[in-house]
Amino acid sequence: MHPFRIDIPQDQLDDLRRRLEATRWPDELPGVGWSRGVPLGYLKELAEYWRTSFDWRAAEARLNAHPQFVTEIDGAPVHFLHITSPEPDATPLLLTHGWPGSVAEFLDVIGPLSDPRSHGGDPAQAFHLVIPSIPGYGFSRPLPEKGWDTGRIARAWATLMERLGYDRYLAQGGDAGAVISLELGRIDPEHVIGVHVNMLMTFPSGDPAELAGLGPADQARLGKLARFDAELSGYMKVQQTRPQTLAYALTDSPVGQLAWIVERFLDWTSAERRPEEAVDRDLLLTVVSIYWLTATAGSSAQFYFEGAEGVRAAAAGAVPPPLTVPVGVAVFPDDIFVPIRSLAERDLPHLTHWTEFEHGGHFAAMEQPAALTGDIRAFARSLTSATTTATATAA
Repeated sequence: MHPFRIDIPQDQLDDLRRRLEATRWPDELPGVGWSRGVPLGYLKELAEYWRTSFDWRAAEARLNAHPQFVTEIDGAPVHFLHITSPEPDATPLLLTHGWPGSVAEFLDVIGPLSDPRSHGGDPAQAFHLVIPSIPGYGFSRPLPEKGWDTGRIARAWATLMERLGYDRYLAQGGDAGAVISLELGRIDPEHVIGVHVNMLMTFPSGDPAELAGLGPADQARLGKLARFDAELSGYMKVQQTRPQTLAYALTDSPVGQLAWIVERFLDWTSAERRPEEAVDRDLLLTVVSIYWLTATAGSSAQFYFEGAEGVRAAAAGAVPPPLTVPVGVAVFPDDIFVPIRSLAERDLPHLTHWTEFEHGGHFAAMEQPAALTGDIRAFARSLTSATTTATATAA
């Protein structure tokens, strides 16, 4: 393991500003708003802010305030943040981002999770944090070969936690991080205490009786899933099938990269007119800048290509492999996938914690950091309580 510090050369930042200034803008049909993609006026405004006002050095310093390392696992460089709690009895917690996310999406939860004493919380609920960049994302580059699917990443995470000396730990994630965390629980139950996710895909099996038993609220959630498939999944289908072709456009045009990501922050959050209603603009641009400055638009999209068969199987009603560790789910109503509890219980027999929130969407760590932090703590407490009860019963 080698210490790592983010230090983007100034000439790359200057090049970004030149490219933004020289953008060749398309026409736009009048009055279409967001219905056909990111509006021209909004994107021009955001790109100009990125060029003239966004402070990458401040974002870089905020990331560098936390210890970072790079290690090679299974031939791939893995970048990660490792924040050791000042509380010696803290529980190790592995946090995994998704797409279009990065380690930066956890910046607002690092302090409360690792040092609750300094943030008005209970020091008994502290965590040692390990926050890796998925291979091919951000500073885990270059992606050395094909085959980095969910299972391979989960095995790499198990190796990472072993190298760090963590014998028992929690896993948490949203988006791809949720899928990876659940897989980690499947392959390494001897070391994973439990898995907490803030995104869960629940697909109907096709059994008419199963659908007939769903109430109006759950039927509405199925309708949201259908809308995603019909209208909002274009990005996924491109990345599942032609990630390399997409890479040329997004790696050469910062405005293209910006539009490709920022649209997700409107469609997948509680925002109605612009993503900044849900996510801080500078934090959003920090995430976009990491993709641009590391040129990982294409390599991050490879994850979708590797996982395409699994997604199709799940959508067709395939039952996932058994998961024997406890699972907790935080449900945010404006996420792209809002899970149905009865279907979740069908697939996860050890589902022990379920929380429905009134506000928030896909990027919970950025949109609702306090709510997510509280739910992770509650899930961890439930595991401690269950262990104590089981020990007392056995005695």
